[in-house]
Amino acid sequence: MRTTTRRTHGVRRALTGALLAGLTLLTSAGAAVADDPSASASPAGDEAGPTEAGTTFRTATALNPDQTGTAQASAGDYLYWVFPADAGQRPTVRATVKLPENAARRSTSTWQIDVYDGLRRRQACMYGHQTRKAAADAATVELSCVLRPVRAWSEPWANDPLPGSYYVRLTVVDLPADELGLPVGAEVRATVKEQGGAHDVDGALSEPLVPSVSVASAGDTGAADASAAPRVPSAGEPEDGWASGWWTDRWLWTVGGGVLAALAAVFGYSLTRGRGRPARVPQGV
Repeated sequence: MRTTTRRTHGVRRALTGALLAGLTLLTSAGAAVADDPSASASPAGDEAGPTEAGTTFRTATALNPDQTGTAQASAGDYLYWVFPADAGQRPTVRATVKLPENAARRSTSTWQIDVYDGLRRRQACMYGHQTRKAAADAATVELSCVLRPVRAWSEPWANDPLPGSYYVRLTVVDLPADELGLPVGAEVRATVKEQGGAHDVDGALSEPLVPSVSVASAGDTGAADASAAPRVPSAGEPEDGWASGWWTDRWLWTVGGGVLAALAAVFGYSLTRGRGRPARVPQGV
């Protein structure tokens, strides 16, 4: 009896230790993935940014995440940049407009920043200062737009942000006609923040929403010279490619939960099976 009791207590202690070890392993693995810099698809952005901006969607200047683009333009121009955003990321766009000297201005002006996806659908900002009015004596005006997290897949009727290129358009929306054409300077910076598995969904796009990606895919890919040529990322595409669409940190929680459930089942069985046959009961009864 004492041997059986000691064996039962030993099993309970072993299972309790295994449960605690599994919880520690699962927590540390999730924290490592969240803190790992390589898990972010954002490049370092140390290289110099572009010094000009496009004037249409088709001529938008490519901008890497965490990279600052500058441009010299005239008040009233439409300035365009394009940057990539992948599934699980939340893009943030910030713009600073350097206004002309006070002697050249006599009235207020209103500036606006808009963000469009690869289908040129205007995306709403979660929060930020998308439109701002600058006083006549203001030297600069700052704008910002924080988008919703990018989803790997969405219904056709929805307007959810999807992986692909995102266009930034900066312009003045309210300015007297006699002040149009005054020189202004613009700085735009796009950043992306990984949101983790909380925003993951089942399914993925067959192709990211990048201009001309379907045309390139429909080309003659059987030519030997085309297959041998190195692939060059197009404008608005990450340098290391798009996410595969199947791996998320939810796999860690799923596998870890399964292991803990199996250990809990063994532990529960050890508690309910009893202490075995009493020593006073003869064999065969």
